Amino acid sequence: MNLDPDTCYKAVASHDRRFDGRFFVGVSSTGVYCRPVCAVRTPKRENCSFYESAAAAEKHGFRPCLRCRPELAPGHGLADISGRLAQAAATLIDEGFMAEGSVAALAARIGVTERHLRRLFDAQFGVSVLEYAQTQRLLLAKRLLADTALPVTEVALAAGFGSVRRFNDVLKTRYGLTPVALRRRAADGVADRLVFELGYRPPFAWDAWLGFLATRAVDGIEEMRDGAYARTLRIESAGTAHVGWVRIEHMPRRLVLRVTLSASLARVIPQALGKVRRLCDLGCRPDVVDRHLGELARPVPGMRLPGCVDGFEIAVRAVVGQVISVVHARRILASLAERAGQPLQNTALATAPAGLLFTFPTAAALAALPPEGMRDAGVPAGKARTLQALAQRVADGTLALDPHAAPEQTVAVLRGIGGIGDWTAQYVAMRALGWPDAFPGTDYALRKVLGVSTVRAMHERTAQWAPWRAYAAIHLWHQYEAMKDQQAAASTEPETTT
Repeated sequence: MNLDPDTCYKAVASHDRRFDGRFFVGVSSTGVYCRPVCAVRTPKRENCSFYESAAAAEKHGFRPCLRCRPELAPGHGLADISGRLAQAAATLIDEGFMAEGSVAALAARIGVTERHLRRLFDAQFGVSVLEYAQTQRLLLAKRLLADTALPVTEVALAAGFGSVRRFNDVLKTRYGLTPVALRRRAADGVADRLVFELGYRPPFAWDAWLGFLATRAVDGIEEMRDGAYARTLRIESAGTAHVGWVRIEHMPRRLVLRVTLSASLARVIPQALGKVRRLCDLGCRPDVVDRHLGELARPVPGMRLPGCVDGFEIAVRAVVGQVISVVHARRILASLAERAGQPLQNTALATAPAGLLFTFPTAAALAALPPEGMRDAGVPAGKARTLQALAQRVADGTLALDPHAAPEQTVAVLRGIGGIGDWTAQYVAMRALGWPDAFPGTDYALRKVLGVSTVRAMHERTAQWAPWRAYAAIHLWHQYEAMKDQQAAASTEPETTT
């Protein structure tokens, strides 16, 4: 991002939420750095300096504001930042990669050399990889102290510090504070769950996002109740599987999502919150997307691209859902999960929202499921072979289905698997990779609502929406569902006479 000081100061003076998380302002008179939306009195222009990241502000000697809390700012989307690779690395760091890995391992994970990653990172964020990672660890620890009742030892380990002593020393050196000074009563005072708030840039079409997921919800894994979304999670870290659940509800007046995690996920909080951010597309800039889509976005501003908590799960959903109804696909997926998923146990099961029973199967578990297991779950033989091939590639690491994978190459690999065509590959690119320009052009509903009959006509019609065609697809699917509802209502209206 090119930080023009005058533009940044105007955003600070107006508390413009479109810029929240896009930059941070350091105030020399107080020695702290803030989000552009901070509610304190606007500082004088001559006291302000502007930074691309929280780490860059801390590198210049500023401490995080205790009022606006920079750790709560929305993140970046993968498509609205010039350094996609740098952002991919930053996202992995945000989700705890550096707690176990090195800079060299991080570079290998995103497919570049260590030297190139260091150059990319410095150019994009103004800090080194290690400086950024240290800041993210501290901000996470600060958040855990403020928002949870976790013991300090658990906070230190969850944030990626090797020991409490190391954590205390770094906190004192960087912020001049102790854990006791940052600690406050947990949000709900409940010891068996963890509650956080994740900010977003308004507007957020929550009802449309929730409706999309509700239509496709799988029994035993997902649950919609009282306007909130809940589901099971399985997160592997350091060779250990952490199984639990998450519940997400919208707090529109505060422009945040309230995220509740089971206590069983305490050791993988960064990873869990990262999955929620991707699922809810919290890096989206709706002002940019809606302006580009124009009239298409006008009826439902702030539409998000429904992501996922696991890319393999989305790929399985896409394959199972080929050429059958959504209801039928849900039944098959629930049966697969019951046979190959991991059940919730102990406290996680006791505290879980009603209806959450097991996690979605891992690639390894599905690859190991015998043919009769697939058959008994209702999977036709052809799709079973496709699922086995897909699961084997993901399990052995030859196929990655996450936002850090190169979309064009991943789509090509998916198409090379028997039984996977362009629709499935593009759908996976949309939801698993978070690729904003993916578009399943052969989709019947999209062709119906646009009134086109060929794929070529579809591409010609949708070219105007690039590079945000995935968002266009969500809008069009929403229109199709509304059109079906109207037709159904009209068919049930009683006849009248005049």
